[in-house]
Amino acid sequence: MKRILFIINPKSGKGSIRNKLLDVTDIFIKAGYDVTIYISQNAGDARKRTTSSADHYDLVVCSGGDGTLDEVISGMMDCREKCLIGYIPSGSTNDFANSLKLPKNIITAAKQITEEHEFPVDIGVFNDDYFVYIAAFGLFTDVAYETNQDVKNVLGHMAYLLEGAKKLTAIKSYHLTAKMNDITVTGDFIFGMITNSTSVGGFHNITGKNVKLDDGVFEVTLVRMPKNLFELQAILGAVLTQTPDDKYFFQTRARDIVFDFDTPAAWTLDGEYGGDHTHVNIKNDYRALTLLV
Repeated sequence: MKRILFIINPKSGKGSIRNKLLDVTDIFIKAGYDVTIYISQNAGDARKRTTSSADHYDLVVCSGGDGTLDEVISGMMDCREKCLIGYIPSGSTNDFANSLKLPKNIITAAKQITEEHEFPVDIGVFNDDYFVYIAAFGLFTDVAYETNQDVKNVLGHMAYLLEGAKKLTAIKSYHLTAKMNDITVTGDFIFGMITNSTSVGGFHNITGKNVKLDDGVFEVTLVRMPKNLFELQAILGAVLTQTPDDKYFFQTRARDIVFDFDTPAAWTLDGEYGGDHTHVNIKNDYRALTLLV
């Protein structure tokens, strides 16, 4: 029998996995798996459990939001021997699950995992850490990890929008130099994201067109500091309509990106706090892990 380590974040989303846990476990057992269930206890616990235990299993499945998946994938990247990963999305937004076109129904997602359709994905290396689908700094990036989990559970995606609206009254710019593809970009920016996803914050297609999760490059977006309220409105309008203007946006694709900031910038990695940094080196680890989709 193949062995599954099933890691569950019980606080993710509205805790919907609790009502389906026996059904999901039964699906895995009927498919011929020996299942070990582990309930993550706190932030970082899923990563530690994956790193310490993954080499004893054929497959690690996680249920939670993108943050839970980030922990499992980061833990797997720390392992010498890497096994397959399955994902049952049950968070508030589930950006990466949308990019992978995973079923929103928990039972359907579990059955799909047992079909074992393998898909190798690129993983981001961020200094000495990892990310799955986004590394970002600047405006709105602290919304994901500062929004109370109970509020997320009640309001879902609306909680992010309400928390983000508060940030518009205190826009901060970062003076930086970014190097990629033999290009150097210098200036004041209010936001930057390096992505491997078709969806960010629940908004689709704002990362670029023809996005592929296994092509060895990331999509890079930098938003320049607006000079007045009119320019800020133009920037927000461009984001909502997915029509970025070169006057305000710098966009490209790159495998390696280096950032240097005049002052420390707070980063988010897959919606979780990634630390304050003045120097950031981001690399694309081409098809580093295999997911079942």
